[in-house]
Amino acid sequence: MNFRSFVEALKEDGDLIEINEEIDPHLEAGAIIRKVCETNDKAPLFNNMKGAQAGLWRILGAPASLRSNAKEKYGRIARHLGLPPTASMKDIIDKMLSAAHAEPIPPNIVPDGPVKENKLFGDEFDLTTLPAPLLHQADGGKYIQTYGMHVLQTPDKKWTNWSIARAMVHDKNHLVGLVMEPQHIGQIHQMWKKSGRGDIPWALAFGVPPAAIMAASMPIPDGVSEAGYIGAMTGCALDVVKCETNDLHVPANAEIVFEGTLSISETAPEGPFGEMHGYVFPGDSRQCPKFKVNAITYRNGAIMPVSNCGRITDETHTLIGSLNAAEIRRICQEAGLPITDAFSPFETQVTWIALGIDIQKLSHMNTTPSAFRQMIGELIFSQKAGVTTHRIVLCGPDINVYDVKDVMYAFTTRCRPGADETLFEDCRGFQLIPFMGHGTGTPNRGGKVVSDALMPMEYKGVQNWQQASFKDSFPDEIKDSVNCRWSKEWGFAEEM
Repeated sequence: MNFRSFVEALKEDGDLIEINEEIDPHLEAGAIIRKVCETNDKAPLFNNMKGAQAGLWRILGAPASLRSNAKEKYGRIARHLGLPPTASMKDIIDKMLSAAHAEPIPPNIVPDGPVKENKLFGDEFDLTTLPAPLLHQADGGKYIQTYGMHVLQTPDKKWTNWSIARAMVHDKNHLVGLVMEPQHIGQIHQMWKKSGRGDIPWALAFGVPPAAIMAASMPIPDGVSEAGYIGAMTGCALDVVKCETNDLHVPANAEIVFEGTLSISETAPEGPFGEMHGYVFPGDSRQCPKFKVNAITYRNGAIMPVSNCGRITDETHTLIGSLNAAEIRRICQEAGLPITDAFSPFETQVTWIALGIDIQKLSHMNTTPSAFRQMIGELIFSQKAGVTTHRIVLCGPDINVYDVKDVMYAFTTRCRPGADETLFEDCRGFQLIPFMGHGTGTPNRGGKVVSDALMPMEYKGVQNWQQASFKDSFPDEIKDSVNCRWSKEWGFAEEM
């Protein structure tokens, strides 16, 4: 519930490198963060950013990327939720879903907080001179917003939404960023346009409680406020404080808050940007809404978290992919489908979801493979949580959906191309995937498939084979004997 405590936890885990020499936000910081993401190395904390002014700002890179230690692979993500660094991805997903049916605990409004230690208004700041990073050399601008949390409210004030969407510096007091439907920020933007009430009160909070950024990444149902969801998940109310220039509330212990308005009419060119699928298309920009920054409040020694998206593995994979999978699991289970687990393998740039199937329950459905695939696809691809997913792989109980080697084993050996697949073209597609936005078909419709890696006998509740593997092809006493002598007596590498 506190970003500073999260940074200290990384330090205590030996998962933080502090860099005190001057680092240039023009590509140098981005290069370091990107290499960290691609090598699963320690999170870099840049304490001396070139161009930093009056405490604005230090940068923490790769805040939710992976660790190289296999036993603590998801440790940085686990620390977002106060879980031990050895937590599995299933532990993390279970924790995030623990609030799905719990009574929300609304936030606690406090009169003051650390984020109010410093305040700037109007001409007291210039966004173009602050150390906003240029993250990839082909990016269209300095992407200041990659891991902050937009705060918006519906016109009737019944729903306060926290979400993540990229934004770049436009001029001294404006950002321009993605405001897309069906994302919640896009939905609320449309509500305000229809209301005719003018520009939208807005805030953007950086370095928020780590549990909050997790909830902001998760496609929880429309109308559910993330603050109450976090309260239910953690068991305590989150402290929030009122903004200086509007009536929105932000986490009281956030590192930095921009506050102002989101325009319902003014746009400017946005992009290109090196996105989550690992591509930058030079010159690929679009008109997007402008955000006006009227004030900045911030903590002493403020830290801005930065995600440098690209090839695996960064926050767009560990959070967006994993938390989409969590919501898809919930949707399927609430629909009565025999789904035990769901995960989006990072190696697919999180365009796939692998579903674990309880074949005993499946057999009681008396359904056919084609009918089951149709049922799964129609449910998931019609949901907001299914927008970013373009392939669903159905896996039996001997497959660990959290292990990409298992998923690929099942997909490549049990799914006959074409015959065991059902295509879906009449559904919303994810335009940011290169084969959609820059491919041969309609950029935002279709391009989806359910691939059935269940063998025919599994629809009868039976697996009539044994894997040819160390785990499955030998009796326990032989495996135990081999494992016991493996490293200490024979000198093989110790199992991670």
